[in-house]
Amino acid sequence: MSLSYRNLLLSLLATSFITMLVSNWIGYHIAITESIPGVLILVGIAFIGICLGKLIPLNIPVIVYVVLFGLVISCPISPISSTVVEQTGKISSMAIITLVGTLAGIGLDFKSFRKQSWKMFIIAILVFTGAFLIQAIFAETFLRLTNG
Repeated sequence: MSLSYRNLLLSLLATSFITMLVSNWIGYHIAITESIPGVLILVGIAFIGICLGKLIPLNIPVIVYVVLFGLVISCPISPISSTVVEQTGKISSMAIITLVGTLAGIGLDFKSFRKQSWKMFIIAILVFTGAFLIQAIFAETFLRLTNG
């Protein structure tokens, strides 16, 4: 495994374990030992999808490969689908959203953001607040619908 793939895998493992396991344990009271297989499966799906995106010479975003690979191994015709669905079902979707939101925030280019006018700051605050409120409303709705 080349150094860049090794670094990618280590980064995925570190962020996933820290964020998903801890948020799953603290926020949703799911034991870390119960969450580990599901997190490893999700890390594997992400890693293989990213590698496919680098190896296949098509101009398609990497997230497409990750999603497609995840769909293939979790669809009912896959021989490992029951294990994948059972183990990843122990990971709260909100724990995953926390990880994705964190990584998206880290990816912001603050230098170009600072060059915008002060109006951009107000728009950003409104967008962030709106996104938070919509996510909170969806979460509350689904929790009530599922008696969570």
